[in-house]
Amino acid sequence: MPTGSTRTGAPGTGKTPRDAGTGGISTYKGEERALRADRLGTPGLLLSVLAASAPLMVVAGVMPTVFGVMGIVGQPLLYVILGIVLMLFGVGYAEMSRHVHNAGAFYAYIARGLGPTAGAGASLVALVAYSAMQVGIYGILGFEVSGLFATYLDTELSWWIPALAAVAVVGVLGWLKIDLNARVLGVLLVIECALVVVFDIAAVGKPGPEGLSLQAFDPGTLTGAGLGTALCFCIAAFVGFEQAPVYAEETSRPQVVVSRVMFLAVGYAALFLAVSSWALSVAAGPGSVVSTSLEEGPGMLFGLTEDRLGSTFTDVLHVLFVTGMFAALLSFHNVVARYAFAMGREGLLPAAFGRTSRTSGAPATGSVLQSAVSAVIVLAFALTDDKPAGDPTAPVLHLFTWMGNVGALGVIVLMAAASFAVIAFFVRRGAGRAQAPRLVASGLAGTALLTIAVFTVRDFGVLVGSGPGSVLNWLLPGVIVLALAGGLVYGAVLRSVKPDVHARIGLGNEAFQLEKAAGDTPAPR
Repeated sequence: MPTGSTRTGAPGTGKTPRDAGTGGISTYKGEERALRADRLGTPGLLLSVLAASAPLMVVAGVMPTVFGVMGIVGQPLLYVILGIVLMLFGVGYAEMSRHVHNAGAFYAYIARGLGPTAGAGASLVALVAYSAMQVGIYGILGFEVSGLFATYLDTELSWWIPALAAVAVVGVLGWLKIDLNARVLGVLLVIECALVVVFDIAAVGKPGPEGLSLQAFDPGTLTGAGLGTALCFCIAAFVGFEQAPVYAEETSRPQVVVSRVMFLAVGYAALFLAVSSWALSVAAGPGSVVSTSLEEGPGMLFGLTEDRLGSTFTDVLHVLFVTGMFAALLSFHNVVARYAFAMGREGLLPAAFGRTSRTSGAPATGSVLQSAVSAVIVLAFALTDDKPAGDPTAPVLHLFTWMGNVGALGVIVLMAAASFAVIAFFVRRGAGRAQAPRLVASGLAGTALLTIAVFTVRDFGVLVGSGPGSVLNWLLPGVIVLALAGGLVYGAVLRSVKPDVHARIGLGNEAFQLEKAAGDTPAPR
């Protein structure tokens, strides 16, 4: 009998699936051992995962980089292609979410498909990758707030001051109920996306000198040495949709809601990003968008906006640029805290991480850990910052580019591994013809994602601007390799010295219920 959501209840407990599975509340010495169920519906979960992609940061930051540095005019077409790849990935990933409900999402799926040791390796990669992406955003948020103070208040403010303030605020919100977090994320995201759509309409209404050109959708514009690097940048813009299963224990009807949200998020992101990047190319003109992007960088969006919608709208857009990053920070914080919670509950981290707050149901210890790590890294970069913020070698910019790309590489590797784990999971359970299309889709997605991961490692010097021959070209990707190797070794050690803990990896709250019912006998995988 498969484990996961299909189990009818913990033997001998008389509990319903909600109690014994992944959605119920269990306690240990007065502390909760499960996340609160029924906190999120489709809208709340969708807004939570979309917030991680920080749409305005992508439009203002990622898109000009792909146009200018990589010279790829066909960027809109890239988002369509990647949307198709991620839809294929989502076919198997969504089906897996119906069988496994675990806040450890990626590592739980990998553990159930490729074995507990592989799951231990994936758990550490996930913790490092999502933490790196969040910490990188603290850097760019501090940089932008510092710029706003200089521009509008004529006040010099060190970037690390607003960065640390954001760490504190995000940490407090991380302690609160997830449905409250979802409302905060939702308001920020809706306003942010609405303003980008207004720009898109204005760009189409007042195109550049070449008119409403569709050249950006011509496959011939995808040629060039920068294509591999552009794929790395563009797939990072989708990061967030894969986080939906992390909240499965806190959603109503997770078998339906989680898969629905993943497909909605990928579809929306692909459409939004393709249309917005096309609007940028139309506003600047396909023939000059590369040179304009290279010259103006993130300022290109704000310059095009001011020309069409005025300075007041542009000022509001600058502020929303910051609030959008804050929404992404909160989204990543919630995910990291839940990964730490899942790892603590299963014995991969100290047991304290596997407890939730009795008042809010949030994974409080994981939240504190993430806040502490973020504060330490921000302070480390601040202490080495002896250059003006506008200097391209300033540590604050390194914080964003280094951490962001390390995190993106980790997520790509996890998605590839999860694709093959889906295949193994269903094959071992005697998958028939009904599952064949899902397995083929997962295989195609896994192969494509592995290819993108290879491009990412090969072109890492371009991604972080370190240049050929730099030690950073192998040192930074090595962070993910080291996390994977360390996790695999840890998993192997657990298998040898703590086989009961090793057997529970990926089982989530179900393992705890079965442990209580069966006297610490590991559940069948």
